Order: sequence, then C-alpha cells, then structure tokens
Amino acid sequence: MYNLSAILLLTAVYLALTANLHLSNIVAGLLLSLLILLLLRSAMQTVAWSGRFAKRPYSGFVSSTWALLRYIAVLTYDLMVSGIEVARIVLDPALPIQQGNIAIPTNCESETAQALSAHAITLTPGELVVEMSDEGIMYTHVLDATHAEEDMAEAQQMREQMLEKIMP
Repeated sequence: MYNLSAILLLTAVYLALTANLHLSNIVAGLLLSLLILLLLRSAMQTVAWSGRFAKRPYSGFVSSTWALLRYIAVLTYDLMVSGIEVARIVLDPALPIQQGNIAIPTNCESETAQALSAHAITLTPGELVVEMSDEGIMYTHVLDATHAEEDMAEAQQMREQMLEKIMP
C-alpha cells in the first residue's frame, strides 16, 4: 500500500510539473515514479547492508538530509549576498575592484565533496575556481581580494563540515 501511494504521489508531482495530462505522459510519470522508488529502495538496502547506520538505520539518513538542506540554504544565502556585492562593485563609478588569486586548501577526503565545494565557490558571483591541485588546493580568482583569504577559509571550513555530514 505504501508503494502504491508513493507512486501515485510522485506521478501527481510529475504531472503537475509537466502540465501535460496525455496518456503517454501519465504512463511516463508512472514509470519514472516506479524507477525512483526502486532506486531509493536499492540505495537504502545498500546503506543498511554496509552497516553505516547499523545502530539506528534512519538517524544517519535524517542527519545527512538535514545537513543537505542546511548546505542548500547556506549556498543560496551566499549566492544572494555575493550577487549584491558584485552588483555594487560593478555599478560603482570608481569600480573598486582589487582582484587576485588565492589558494584555498580543502580537507575533504572525498573527491565528490571536493568537487561540490569547488562548484559552490564557482557558482558564487565574483569567485571562480581556476584550478584544483592533486593535493586538494583550489586556486580561486576573486574580484575583491582584500579580505577574501580569511573569508574564503572560514566559508570553506563550514562547507567541509556540512559535506562530511552529507556524505559520511
């Protein structure tokens, strides 16, 4: 019964997003919903089998999900603040740009976490990861390099903590 209600709910979300009620689209939504549930079930069985969350199987999942939501919120906030700062810099008649390159070390063990961290930096207006060394150092170009190194190191540490919780 749980699977049927989940399939119907996912299909309803799919149909609402596509705004197409043709029979072929309904079938596609049902198949996509079924595939998503099969993948989720397989992933949860793999996690349970690996013993990562052996004591309480859902506690790790809940904390990872919470960390992911927090990571998305922090990234969204950073994007908005950086966008406003870049707009202020660009619209200022004096154009107060003090650009530079800084090296940001990452302590993430996972290559995926390193890539996500570099992606978050690159998404932020006014910052661009130009190169990443084999040791995990991200060489980043910034528009305002006056206090960037301290600020970026602080932000990188917070990102690393959240990414470690997301991907234990």
